[in-house]
Amino acid sequence: MAKLRIAVLTGAGVSAESGLSTFRGNNGLWGEYDPQEVASIEGWYRNRPLVLGFYNQLRKQLSQVKPNAAHLAIAALEEEYDVTVITQNVDNLHERAGSSRVLHLHGEATKVRPEDGIYDRNYSCKEVIDVGYDEVNIGDLAPNGSQLRPHIVFFGEAVPNIEKAINIVQAADIMLIVGTSLNVYPAAGLYRYARNGVPVYLIDPEEVAVYDSRITHIREVATKGMETFVKMLKENS
Repeated sequence: MAKLRIAVLTGAGVSAESGLSTFRGNNGLWGEYDPQEVASIEGWYRNRPLVLGFYNQLRKQLSQVKPNAAHLAIAALEEEYDVTVITQNVDNLHERAGSSRVLHLHGEATKVRPEDGIYDRNYSCKEVIDVGYDEVNIGDLAPNGSQLRPHIVFFGEAVPNIEKAINIVQAADIMLIVGTSLNVYPAAGLYRYARNGVPVYLIDPEEVAVYDSRITHIREVATKGMETFVKMLKENS
């Protein structure tokens, strides 16, 4: 018998309990920088050293944190379900927790690519380089001779994986949203692609201004909310 398919959409709230600062919370590292200067394509062209320095700090921070119970619980769903994680996060905590299929909508902090490469024109990932937690600075060049830039979807750039994400949601039997306020588009609208009759579970401690009869809102932080979600799955199976 085929496993039921779960599409999991995650945001900053799933990593906050690991100690990573959140963009919208304007705390930690994000509180020290103007997002328009370090997370926009205009900011990149205006001040490459600043942007590279920011992501060097972000990688260093990422090397010092670990997946939390929410990441681990999401990964554990694969024991009984066909799970694909769609994340707005640029950290690698889902992978480190054991999730085998993770689609990053907004890029990955531990990777870089040529400033002027194939990816920027047609979204091929062949030129993407995994640097782990190493620093990348001005003068660090890709094989094509271009300056290396963060493998991040900056404000002002298209979201190349959105079509893949839509296909994943459309194929799902269950939709789970964890740690996102559903304010950042196009990711915020993904749940709308779930088929009629597919249950949608939203784990977030705050009130979320989304009104859809399919949504079951679990108003808890990610770690506690995942415990509740798993119990609900067992009760409904």
